[in-house]
Amino acid sequence: MENKVIPFSPPDITQAEIDAVVEVLKSGWITSGPKLAKFEEELAKYCCTNKALALNSASASMELVLRVLDLKEGDEIISTPYTYTATSSVAVHRGIKPKFVDTSKDSFFIDYEGIYDAITDKTKVIMPVDFAGVPCDYDKLKEVLKAKGREDIIILCDSAHSFGAKYKGTKVGGQCDFHTFSFHAVKNLTTAEGGAITYNDNNFGGHEDLFKALKVTSLHGQTKDAFSKMKAGAWKYDVVTDGFKCNMTDMSAALGLIQLSRYEDMLKHRAAIFDTYTKVLKENSWAIIPFTKDNMGTESSYHLYPLRIKGFNETMRNELIQKLADKGISTNVHFIPLPMFTLYKNLGYDIKDYPNAYNQYVNEISLPVYSTLALKDANYIAEELVKIVNQIFN
Repeated sequence: MENKVIPFSPPDITQAEIDAVVEVLKSGWITSGPKLAKFEEELAKYCCTNKALALNSASASMELVLRVLDLKEGDEIISTPYTYTATSSVAVHRGIKPKFVDTSKDSFFIDYEGIYDAITDKTKVIMPVDFAGVPCDYDKLKEVLKAKGREDIIILCDSAHSFGAKYKGTKVGGQCDFHTFSFHAVKNLTTAEGGAITYNDNNFGGHEDLFKALKVTSLHGQTKDAFSKMKAGAWKYDVVTDGFKCNMTDMSAALGLIQLSRYEDMLKHRAAIFDTYTKVLKENSWAIIPFTKDNMGTESSYHLYPLRIKGFNETMRNELIQKLADKGISTNVHFIPLPMFTLYKNLGYDIKDYPNAYNQYVNEISLPVYSTLALKDANYIAEELVKIVNQIFN
């Protein structure tokens, strides 16, 4: 009998998304325009924030914040080695070598007490990371800054995984100074490529209109977007800064608007997949089950199911991945800690300095989670995984 083929994270696209993009294509206006403005309005509403700015990636979102807030060489940024490279490469682009703080023991999250010790007079920004859909402990982070007497430090949270998650009963997006989200093809909500910045204080850092400053900088520093310039007689504009080119198109925004209208149902199905996996896996003493929610109102967005296997080393984990692949089941690893990559080795990082992050990595395997995955297939994946793990142990 031929194996099923189960991908890791395909997008959930319906006819409604296709129709919305076709409508934009037929409208004669395909770049940033009215759909983008509507998408930003709906994003802010969904995230319970005053402002949302949609861009072409989460990476651009993080870098744009650093650029507009004038982070530069000589400033210090504290972050975690347990993340995707985007979190730190945006700092490197600004001439800043991030200061990594290891994760807490047996945790995917940055060690908050370690942040306290890492802060210096030069520290300007902390970039924590929401992992697998689970928000950081934002209040704990703020307590650390208060205890250090450094509440001036900007908290720019990489929330790429946590769109739709809740922190103490409120949607993620307004807890820190800035949150950045990803709408990449493998994320819960996709615009094909895309990202967003959410925040509350539009006068942050003394700006008269931070939203305008971010918009202008995302369009080469040009004071009018293409849609405004196309209005009769409105051709003239100024260039006020050496900005980027990272705006979101109306095609992507149209896709995002439909996804957003379906999103709560998509989240419910993802939660059901988590429940299916956990029901099978929790019967095994070697399974370290990922966090989903607590009684304080904090809840994952169910982006990744990061299973850890007690007693596994890196070789055993890799064998499991291959044996599942042989059965047509695609899995992944989140994440290879940054100091293990050539770029970061060349910058002087050594994984030996981050033992907790390494120990999280060696026995982690991310199982498929997507809103078109049938629950019977999730059950099949979990049962096959249990068989293979037990074979490897024996």
